Amino acid sequence: MSKVNCWDFKKCGRIPGGTHEKDLGVCPVHGEKRLDDVHEGRNAGRACWVVAGTLCGGKVQGSFAKKYESCEKCDFYQGVKKEEGHHFQLSVLLLSKMK
Repeated sequence: MSKVNCWDFKKCGRIPGGTHEKDLGVCPVHGEKRLDDVHEGRNAGRACWVVAGTLCGGKVQGSFAKKYESCEKCDFYQGVKKEEGHHFQLSVLLLSKMK
């Protein structure tokens, strides 16, 4: 079974050639190669909650510290956490991979 990345799940349109590429830009998650293959996703596609500049509620979000509380409630985050079970990588580990 192929695992779904956040941009496909959320249909945000912030991918190259997407509907919101011109007005909101390409999401930094799409190009975050340091998190490639985390939770079997492409780039940070299954770890978007640790990347600044993602889209939530139609608005571009800021830093991890400012957005994480709302990310924990996100249906995509909850789904990844449930799918990964005991293989779910904690945010502190993911952030350390981005240094």
